[in-house]
Amino acid sequence: MKIAPRDIEQFLRAPPPGIRAVLLYGPDGGLVRERARALVTAVAGDPGDPFRVAELNSAEIKSDPARLGDEAAAMSFTGGRRAVRVRDADDGVAPAVAALLSAAPGGSPTDSLIVVEAGDLPARAALRKAFENASGGAALPCYRDDERALPAVIGESLRAAGLSAAPDALAFLAANLGGDRMITRRELEKLALYMGADPDGGQSAAQGARRRVELDDARACVGDSADLTLEDLVFALGGGELSAMERSLDRALREGANPVAILRAAARHLQRLHLVAGAIAGGAAPDAAMKTLRPAPFWKRVSKFKAQAQAWAPARLGAALARLLEAERACKRSGAPAELLCAEAMGAIARCAPGASRSRRESRAVSAS
Repeated sequence: MKIAPRDIEQFLRAPPPGIRAVLLYGPDGGLVRERARALVTAVAGDPGDPFRVAELNSAEIKSDPARLGDEAAAMSFTGGRRAVRVRDADDGVAPAVAALLSAAPGGSPTDSLIVVEAGDLPARAALRKAFENASGGAALPCYRDDERALPAVIGESLRAAGLSAAPDALAFLAANLGGDRMITRRELEKLALYMGADPDGGQSAAQGARRRVELDDARACVGDSADLTLEDLVFALGGGELSAMERSLDRALREGANPVAILRAAARHLQRLHLVAGAIAGGAAPDAAMKTLRPAPFWKRVSKFKAQAQAWAPARLGAALARLLEAERACKRSGAPAELLCAEAMGAIARCAPGASRSRRESRAVSAS
């Protein structure tokens, strides 16, 4: 069976008694691990308890398919339900899972819950089918946090540390986190420590700890890892610096950035340029138009942002935004690699940015797209 997004949190807190195995899969490996830990905790209490939690990997099950069934049938020495956590699973473990799920359920409250962690799996994957087609199995996809879910994740983590965030700080964090849930959590824990708070309990870890995260705090703490690559990338894009853009894009992809997230970061930058460029075209002074931005550009980038907003025509920004939107749609529906589609769209826009070296044919290509 599949778990609807609205039911995920309740499912993680209290897996239904009839569910004997859960598959967690998707592109966000950090979220896979976080949810697996939550399930193991819900069933067995301490995830590190060797009497109630067994851990296997894909290679162990492939070499000994009966191992999974043996662990699932084992009883806890200390009482209570056990959990069996399977890491790095792939289609090679699907036969063992299918055999386990096709067997008659035990019905005892001490029956083990099998928690299987996998990467991104296509709909036709044998492992997904084994879970989705079984009454005692559940498949739970783990996608990267989008622009709707990410602010809630950030707010939850900050509240747990006894912190709140100014609106512009929250917007900055949402724009620069979200590629991987575990990395997001670590960055927010680092921010809590920077603020002098305890990331685990919300109690002050030092005298003088502040409770409200401001934009400068977020930039100082998160910018060194999550922000710099994407910010360099989008400014190189807007300035038509093709070589610099390609280097930043390659770095972002090597660091694990999702191509769709990169396209959205580029779109946010161009949207902000469009807002200021439109105001300037309507007669506003550049400095006055810049003051409408929330959050304001980082002070080191103000002059470059203003120059780009004055150089771009609103209509051309609209065409570039349309190109990014189409690239995002293509990433989701076509069979072509998302990294290639992202690079093609970003390259075409950078080549046609004001000040870039380009041919008339290239300019017409982006304007017409």
